[in-house]
Parts: sequence; C-alpha cells; structure tokens
Amino acid sequence: MIFSLNPARGSRILNALALLGVSAILCMAFVWQFAYDELPCPLCLLQRVALILAGVGFLLNLRLGPSPMHYAMSIAGAMGGMVASGRQVLLHIAPGDPGYGTPLLGLHFYTWAFIAFAGIIAFCVVMLCVDRKWGDSMLKKPVSALGMVIMALFFVVVLANAGSTTLQCGFGPCPDDPVSYLWLDRAAAQ
Repeated sequence: MIFSLNPARGSRILNALALLGVSAILCMAFVWQFAYDELPCPLCLLQRVALILAGVGFLLNLRLGPSPMHYAMSIAGAMGGMVASGRQVLLHIAPGDPGYGTPLLGLHFYTWAFIAFAGIIAFCVVMLCVDRKWGDSMLKKPVSALGMVIMALFFVVVLANAGSTTLQCGFGPCPDDPVSYLWLDRAAAQ
C-alpha cells in the first residue's frame, strides 16, 4: 500500500494524481470545446469552476500538506459541481431530448461531470479517514519536479479556461445557448 512505506509521500502521490485527474478533465473539456466547436453553457462553466475549486484543495494538500480544510474545500467544490451537473442532467432527462453537446462514450459531459464529482467526494472521504495532518514538516520538504509540473499544468488549464470564458461571455452573463465568442465577434465586426 502507498501509505505503508512513507505516509506523507503516499498522501502527496494520491493528491498529485487527484490534481492530475482534475486537470485532465478540464483539459478534455477545453479541447472538446474547440475540436467540436461546442461552447460551454452557463451550467457547464459552473461545473468547470467547481472542478477548479476541487483542484485547489488538492493543490493545497500537495503544496502545504494534507489538511481536513483542504479536503473540505475539494468536497465543497464537488458538491457545488454535483448541483450544477445534476441540474443539467435533469434538464435533459425527458425521453427524446438529445441533450446538450456531443456525447463522449454514450454520456454527455454533464453526466460524466456528475460521476467525477461523486468520485472526488469519495476520494476525499477515504483520504480523510487514512490521512492525517503532517504539520509544518511538509512545508520544509520541497515538492518534487513531477508535482511542480502537475501544479503548473493545473494553473495553465485554469488560465486557459478563464480566458476562453472571458472571450465567450465578456464580463457579463453568458448566453443560455452559446453559439459564438462575444469578444471575437466584436473584434471581427470592427
């Protein structure tokens, strides 16, 4: 088991893998947005924000050491994401409703998001049971090069999503059924 040799290292590895998973989901949604020319709806954007909040909890665990407060942040983000993705699932549950966006492996992204948020909550619950606060000793240990790469990837994905959302919505509310980038349309019209 990962915790049998060095519990602090095992916790870091698991939190790095969780952060990598969140980054991969955000990357996939971002790439899908451009590959299939499908702009995210407001509920999709809320789900991305919820993933980012969950990721920040894992990032803090990776950088500062495991803490119940960091896991609580991830759980809170995942619960908010479950509300947004659950709402979107319920909007498209009627028979004959094609759903929003192109499905991936037979399920829409909001359904996958609901599953991912449930997984994040389960992961945090398990980690809260087996992990313990290692105190300030974690701060004295440098983050590994791979850990730094994973944290940098997370920041890049977050910034790319924030930039894309700003291009799509500007600084106002996002359209319910987006079809173009607001700021790119304005720039092209001038």
